[in-house]
Amino acid sequence: MSAHPDVSVVLPTYNRAGEIAGAILSALNQSAPPDTYELIVVNNNSTDETADVVAQLSREHPGRIRELLEPRQGVAYARNAGIHAARGQIVAFFDDDVRLAHNWIETIRQTYNDRPDLVCLGGRVLPDWLSPPPDWLTRTHWAPLALQDLGDEPMTLSLDNPRGLISANLTCRKELLERVGGFSPQFQRVKDSIGSLEDDEWMRRLWKRGESALYIPELVAHAAVPATRLTRKYHRRWHSGHGRFYALLRADEMEQTSVGALFGVPAHMYRSAIGDLLSWIAAAGRGRLEQAFTHEVKLRFFRGFFSQRVSERRYS
Repeated sequence: MSAHPDVSVVLPTYNRAGEIAGAILSALNQSAPPDTYELIVVNNNSTDETADVVAQLSREHPGRIRELLEPRQGVAYARNAGIHAARGQIVAFFDDDVRLAHNWIETIRQTYNDRPDLVCLGGRVLPDWLSPPPDWLTRTHWAPLALQDLGDEPMTLSLDNPRGLISANLTCRKELLERVGGFSPQFQRVKDSIGSLEDDEWMRRLWKRGESALYIPELVAHAAVPATRLTRKYHRRWHSGHGRFYALLRADEMEQTSVGALFGVPAHMYRSAIGDLLSWIAAAGRGRLEQAFTHEVKLRFFRGFFSQRVSERRYS
């Protein structure tokens, strides 16, 4: 491992002893020369055998893995610890249930070399279905699975086109992270919580600073999707959590209203919720269950948002 790698790969992990070896090996088995990148595995207080698995792989691949322990619980803390330890000019992130394409590092290096002005880059996160997905789980419902596919053409993302990237396949120059800051613990995933917004909040800071990012379809990672995430129960819970985090985020597009707010919830959200309720009932009555579920999860989002705002008012 070079003391001055081009790319520092940051892999946070929590209680993924069964999956972490595959993630690490996908990062080590790259077409790029080993001395062009480093792999930093950040253990975020795992209580299973994750530490033992990482230690064994470190012995099998001497000098290829840097191990860190981040005692503060939460994925944002873990990623920020990796950023602080990174020695490369480019920092790349992926998750412990993700497998990287063989040319992932080389694609990152080549793209940044070709584009000296580029500060942030992301790509596809495609599913590895561990069980056949149900018919209702179309791309409309990919968000809870941390999947991403913005199409077959490169795309510039900015305040004019504020589509986000996710940290399961995200890279940026370290100097950008020093200017914008790392991931916010306020919006992070902690342990097994879901629906978090640490990626989205970071991208919003990027746009507000007038920066842009590039999406390229050639930068590919695959996320394992277990059967537990293919249930309506999981998706309901994710959207409820997502609503709570959005209430904390106070995003401009949510907060702007010409009428006012009730219990801290903008009036337009009540109108949308009533529309979704009526559409849900109508679709269910006609037997259009897939359409009904789309409206149902929007109501779950509203309920999570409402609950968070009411809780804030109660304890303020």
